[in-house]
Amino acid sequence: MRVRSPSSRAGLAVQFSLFDIVLAAVAPLLALYLRNAPILTPNGVDQVATYVAITFVSSLIGFALFRVNGALPGYLSVNDALDLAKAVLTAELLTCAIMFSMTRFDGVPRSAPAIHALILGGGLFAMRVLAHIADKNRKLSSRPRQSASEHIIVIGLNDLAGLFLNLIDAVGSGGRSVVGLLDENPRLVGRTLAGVPVFGPPEHLDSLIDEFAVHGVGIDRVVVAGDAEMLPAAVLDGVRRICVRRELPLAFVGDFFNLPPGAPAEGAVVSRVPQSAAAYSIPLARYFRWKRSVEMLLASLLILGLTPVWLLGGLLAAIDVGSPILFWQRRIGLGGHPFQLYKIRTLHFSMDRSGRAIPEERRLSWVGRFLRQTRIDELPQLLSVMVGDMSLVGPRPLLPRDQPADPSVRLMVRPGITGWAQVNGGSLLTADEKEVLDAWYVGHASAWLDLRVMAMTMRSLIRGDRRSEEALAEARRQREATELGRVRFTPGSADRAGQDDRRASVARPA
Repeated sequence: MRVRSPSSRAGLAVQFSLFDIVLAAVAPLLALYLRNAPILTPNGVDQVATYVAITFVSSLIGFALFRVNGALPGYLSVNDALDLAKAVLTAELLTCAIMFSMTRFDGVPRSAPAIHALILGGGLFAMRVLAHIADKNRKLSSRPRQSASEHIIVIGLNDLAGLFLNLIDAVGSGGRSVVGLLDENPRLVGRTLAGVPVFGPPEHLDSLIDEFAVHGVGIDRVVVAGDAEMLPAAVLDGVRRICVRRELPLAFVGDFFNLPPGAPAEGAVVSRVPQSAAAYSIPLARYFRWKRSVEMLLASLLILGLTPVWLLGGLLAAIDVGSPILFWQRRIGLGGHPFQLYKIRTLHFSMDRSGRAIPEERRLSWVGRFLRQTRIDELPQLLSVMVGDMSLVGPRPLLPRDQPADPSVRLMVRPGITGWAQVNGGSLLTADEKEVLDAWYVGHASAWLDLRVMAMTMRSLIRGDRRSEEALAEARRQREATELGRVRFTPGSADRAGQDDRRASVARPA
């Protein structure tokens, strides 16, 4: 998973390239032309202008959110391509939502947005590939022409081998060149990595060196793309004997990255997810089997229906705190696995231009307070529901350092945008009180309870957080009874007839 830059360090100005702006303006016209849209007549100028303007603005918003012009052309990566895809998808979702609410796509073929996405995405990607090739050619032409003074054979075909070849290529002025690859997988023989062919298994090292010598190419070094444990002991011994006999240096790429582990710095965030010991059983309702499917449908409808609210929240955040609009935190989710939770940013940067810390109370403006009180800043988490990191309703995800003493029950299910603890006290509860309420929810989850939580969430938005001693007392009684073994959690009323007999074993700290 790629870790995003901290918001307080990423306040760069939004930039657009001239090509991207022109493509954003031309792509919708091409899409309408290719579909022979009915509005392409002298009488449909207003409709064409409306469609082009909406798609143009939506495209620029997508470009700005994912900073499609921020990547260096000479270092095009898979993550850059994914950002292009996300920007195009965002542009199409905004276009469809706005066009449907304004004109119901009157005169615009339903396939036009799909064709527009292909033109826009293809143009963006093609331009960056061409820029990447041009940049690479420029670097090659600027290098001094000289023959390689050191020829290298690399053993192992993996990510480290690819990185090593790129490193050798980037430092080409040193006169080094990788001339061959060896790998144990017979299916890779004859294939190439960065233009370098795979000749055979590591056992062929001796004969390959002789074969290169016949062609006037002497091998000067052997490099293993990993550490000493990457190759079987017998194979590694054979490679070592060949290198010793031929007086060739043998290196391991893995040694370059073997940094000794250090102790956590004082104040570092350390996960408190329990790793041991005795277990007790909590049945999960059958509702959890189909809950995700229903929530994905609801989340997609909410994403489209709340598009104007998204735009309002993003615009207010951009005006108030500037770029970037989104803020992220690493939270703990299902099974204790970390994921990145996103919000619309509501706080100004933590330091001023002189590097002095800004007090917390000065970082939150009335705009940020409004976005928090209305929960508009939580809307990006609907995307986390779509990708499976979160649920609409469930225990609220916490930072590793904020985990309660026993988080095992809450980690049995996906965390939620809202939950039983949020509607029964929220910020007025301690971490352990939230854990008790969340554990009660896990044991009683049902479709009816989720609908009730959603309704209570709307009430909390209007009235603010209110602590429910009744709900807390009931959850505590349930916890105490369960720990004493007198009763077990039972699923909600909607699932009692078909209670699942399987039990999830949950680790509990000693």
